[in-house]
Amino acid sequence: MLNKPEIQQNRITIPSDPALIREVDEFVELRLRERNLSDTLIADIAICATEIVNNGINHGNKQDLNKTVTLELKLDPEQVVIVVTDQGVSFDPQGVEDPVAPRNLLREVGRGIFIVKHLMDTVEIGRAEGGGTVVTITKKIA
Repeated sequence: MLNKPEIQQNRITIPSDPALIREVDEFVELRLRERNLSDTLIADIAICATEIVNNGINHGNKQDLNKTVTLELKLDPEQVVIVVTDQGVSFDPQGVEDPVAPRNLLREVGRGIFIVKHLMDTVEIGRAEGGGTVVTITKKIA
């Protein structure tokens, strides 16, 4: 069982503990600052990355500390690609109701993916090898 974040150059793996989301945010922001991106762009990407990781922890892995969430950051001159993989229940994006529909405005779920889809250029959700969900988000920077 992983007890703390495991950090490599462009990858961080954490146990499914919501308290470790801050570590993911700091990791993403640090890597993006190395590229001299604008504060607004860094904030937008970091918000999206932490939201996807949060979903993996809470909805995919159900906060099971024996399961992990991994975020991989790929940077090139034209775009930032973030791949988040959990080990939990596969996610069906079609099952998420519209968070801005009047009946859903006061609900506390469904806004994360909505925000990510509006801030990022592409969002792809699929099944990870061996189970779980893999979410790939891309933001053009050039």
